[in-house]
Amino acid sequence: MSDRDMRQLRTIQSKFEAREDGGKLSIEGYFAVFNSNYEMAPGLSESIAPGAFDSTLSRDIRALINHDTTLVLGRTKANTLHLRTDAHGLWGSIDINPKDSDAMNLYERVKRRDVDQCSIGFDILSEETEFRDDGAIHWTIKEAELWEVSACTFPAYEETNISARQKERDEILKRKSDAWKSAALKKLKGESPC
Repeated sequence: MSDRDMRQLRTIQSKFEAREDGGKLSIEGYFAVFNSNYEMAPGLSESIAPGAFDSTLSRDIRALINHDTTLVLGRTKANTLHLRTDAHGLWGSIDINPKDSDAMNLYERVKRRDVDQCSIGFDILSEETEFRDDGAIHWTIKEAELWEVSACTFPAYEETNISARQKERDEILKRKSDAWKSAALKKLKGESPC
């Protein structure tokens, strides 16, 4: 399994827009929104906490089309991708190269609103798990290492990522059940349930 397969991909409902300013073309919008719950499957949700990307914005991050590493729109190292965080989320602007037909095609699709969503690729460095009264599990991503942002036609969780969270949920529930059983057995045997 490659490093890319291990990375998490998340869909963000965005308000991308194509802009022309003095002949300079760009695509800009929010790549991630803080404190916005995303339901991955029934009973499984997550959100990104403000500040989750603060330690990673100084690294070299790429802007891609549909997570395709052969379709690079810009990157922070080349100063063609500009990222910052504010109270709302992770905002970005991609400078469009008018000599790149893939970039221009995407620019026109964004301009027409045919493409208006994005996704991010990252590794989770720190998160909190919340067990809700209704049995649901919610993860709050506290720190993440951002690798790429993508303009996407059909942004969606890849099945492997949903499966990974479902397996994590099943493992957590099994550990809770095993701990309860162990404590109950100790109590029945008259042992301290510590």
